[in-house]
Amino acid sequence: MLPVQLIRKKRDGGVLDEAEIRAFIAGVTDGSVADYQTAAMLMAIFFRGLDDGELATWADAMTRSGDVLDLSRIARAKIDKHSTGGVGDKISIPLAPAVAACGVAVPMVSGRGLGHTGGTLDKLESIPGFRVDLSVEKFTELVDTLGVCLIGQTSRIAPADKTLYALRDVTATVESLPLIASSIMSKKLAEGIDGLVIDCKVGRGAFMKTIENARKLCDLMRAIGQRAGKRVTCVLTDMDAPIGRTIGNALEIRESIEVLRGGGPADTRELTHVLGAEMLVLGGVAKDPAEGRARIEKVLGDGSALEVFRKLVEAQGGDPRVCDSPGSVLPKPKSRDELTLKPGRVVAIDAEALGIAALILGAGRRTKEDAIDPAAGLVVDAYLGEVIEPGAAPQIMLHHNLGESGRVAEARAMIENAFVIEPADRPATPPRSTRILEVIR
Repeated sequence: MLPVQLIRKKRDGGVLDEAEIRAFIAGVTDGSVADYQTAAMLMAIFFRGLDDGELATWADAMTRSGDVLDLSRIARAKIDKHSTGGVGDKISIPLAPAVAACGVAVPMVSGRGLGHTGGTLDKLESIPGFRVDLSVEKFTELVDTLGVCLIGQTSRIAPADKTLYALRDVTATVESLPLIASSIMSKKLAEGIDGLVIDCKVGRGAFMKTIENARKLCDLMRAIGQRAGKRVTCVLTDMDAPIGRTIGNALEIRESIEVLRGGGPADTRELTHVLGAEMLVLGGVAKDPAEGRARIEKVLGDGSALEVFRKLVEAQGGDPRVCDSPGSVLPKPKSRDELTLKPGRVVAIDAEALGIAALILGAGRRTKEDAIDPAAGLVVDAYLGEVIEPGAAPQIMLHHNLGESGRVAEARAMIENAFVIEPADRPATPPRSTRILEVIR
């Protein structure tokens, strides 16, 4: 069948058979299916969905669109982590070297920024020289010798997803549960992993706005993993407010290094500890999450996780001095504009609005072809439950290279509207003390 016939079939609520799905994914991979046809199919799936059989075949076809790595020569357990996307979510950067420092290998194929959420690859590429386009052979070598490597989808690892991922970002189809599940799992199953921990974000700054939808997504991903014989743990985490104090690529690298030094914001540390603990349990080096968490805290505190990161940066072409003096290595913006919020208690933050504001400043993409400005982003010194005193120093710093562009005014307006502030003397519900909502093992 021609692509247009398959698109029409799915648009009208039909069920695609295995041969049709594999043919369509093959066409996406070799370019014989045009981008506009792929975009139409994505929208048809967004509205019509995929049933269990279609999803299993769609995910498997994406996985097998390139090489499925054989990492069996690596003796250590191979466990990866994936986040469904959040604002200020830099957790993979301190997490992967920390887990590797504990003896579990982390072969991580990561993604670009998607919609209002940032991407691990974009953050890493803000380190001068850092390469995420390594060969499969180099990727395998570094996972074996360092215990960790972070790359993007190459032409040989889930190439179909590379095309679909970019198109989802600019066609308003990001939120489709089967498309999210198959995108995540195709990359992960192609890595040659033994198990996977998924950080499923829930809330205003996530693609999953409700815990019910997050559970549905986790069920889909766990089902795909189980069919492939992989162990999958899902951690549902709160994304109603941005993670940490920074949003933007170079800014989040700086905060990640703070965590690798044993510091950083409390919520960023908590997520690193909890997700790392689950990875160590799946990897068989911790008997339970409590032991795993203690081990992660230790390697972050004694510098061994930072040392793994230093070796990783150097091995992937980056400047290892970023570990000691990030401010002297990372790109700097030409402009730093201050924004002061009105006095009172911060009772809500629209994380998605802040993510979009950072995108407007250059930290994300409006179109598939947009270039990322690694220096752009936000430093946010106002958090849930905190009181802003009259005359206090500005709470938000806008980093950008836009000069007097109207985009800066647009971003400022979004930021101001993202904060709900009430009188400080009004009784307030204490903010949530943890980011962890639920663990599904």
